[in-house]
Amino acid sequence: MTSPASPGLGWGILATGGIAHAFARDLRTAGLDVAAVGSRRADAARAFADEFEIPHAHDSYESLVDDDDVDIVYIATPHPAHADNAILALEHGKHVLVEKPFTLTGAEAARVRDVARAHGLLAMEAMWTRYLPHMIRVREIVASGTLGDVRALFADHTQSLPTDLSHRLNAIELGGGALLDLGIYPVSFAWDILGAPTTIGASARLLETGADSEVATIFTHADGAVSTTFSAARSAGPNTAHILGTDARIDIDRVWYNPTSFRVITPDGTVVEDFVPQHEGRGMQFQALAAERYVAAGQTDSDILPLDETVAIMDSLDEIRQIVGVRYPQED
Repeated sequence: MTSPASPGLGWGILATGGIAHAFARDLRTAGLDVAAVGSRRADAARAFADEFEIPHAHDSYESLVDDDDVDIVYIATPHPAHADNAILALEHGKHVLVEKPFTLTGAEAARVRDVARAHGLLAMEAMWTRYLPHMIRVREIVASGTLGDVRALFADHTQSLPTDLSHRLNAIELGGGALLDLGIYPVSFAWDILGAPTTIGASARLLETGADSEVATIFTHADGAVSTTFSAARSAGPNTAHILGTDARIDIDRVWYNPTSFRVITPDGTVVEDFVPQHEGRGMQFQALAAERYVAAGQTDSDILPLDETVAIMDSLDEIRQIVGVRYPQED
C-alpha cells in the first residue's frame, strides 16, 4: 500500500454500486482515508463499510454529507442523480468528485459548477483517465512538439454489455446508452489533445428504448485537425487510441483509457519512446490524489480537467444527442 501525497482528507462515498467498490479499493491502495459511506439502504451501507473497514455507514445521503469526518464526497450514483447529489454535498460544505459523465446534460453541469463556485469548493469530474501516468506523459509529448503538427486522433471504446432492455445501461430514463457510459472517454480524450471541436458530426444506432447502442463522432478542431471516435455497447473492439502528427505518431495500447503502454513512432517506423506503466490497483486513485493536492493548495478547480471544460464537454454530448435523436425524459 502506497503512502498518500496529500493532507489526508476524509472521503465519503455516496452509493455502493460497482464503480464505488472499484474506487474504494483504489483509495485503500493509495492509503487514503475513507471516512464514511452512504446508501439509501442501511444494509448496503453496512456491508460496504465492513468490506472496506470504513468507520461510518449512513443509511441516507443526507446523513453522509452531514458527517463531520467527511471532507470530500465521491458521487457514484446513476447519471441522472449526479447533479442533485453533488449539489447536496456542496451545500453541506463538502468538496465533490463526481463520477463521469459529470451530469446528464450541459445545463445540469453548469448548475453544479455555479454552486461549487458560490461555496468556494472543489468540484471535479471523475474522468480518471486524464490523471493516469501514461496520459500525463502523452500530453507532455504532444506539448513538446515531438509529433510535429498534430493532424488527427482516433479512439474507440467498445464493449459487449448487458442486452436486457431494462438494464440501467439501456434505460433512457437512467441516461443509458453508449454515449454517456462509453463515449465520454474518447470524446473527452479528443478535447484533451486537440481542444474544443469547431464542428461536430455524429451517427448512431438506437435501441427500442431510445438509448444509443453505438455512436460514432467526427470533430474538426483548431487548424483543421480531425478526431474520430466510436463507442459501442453491443460489440467489443480493440479499445486503442492513436494520435497522428506530421513528424511522429503515438499508438496507445489496449485498454487505452486504463493504465497501459504506448509508443512514439516516426514515419520510418522507428520507436523513439516506449512507455510502460508502473502502478498499483486499477488507477482510480490518481484522480483522488490530485483532488487532495488541489484542496491542500487552496485550489477549487482541476488544472487537468477544469470545470468549465467539463461543462463544455457535456454541452458537446448534448449536441451529439441532438444530431442522433437521443433525448432523455428529464429534458421534457
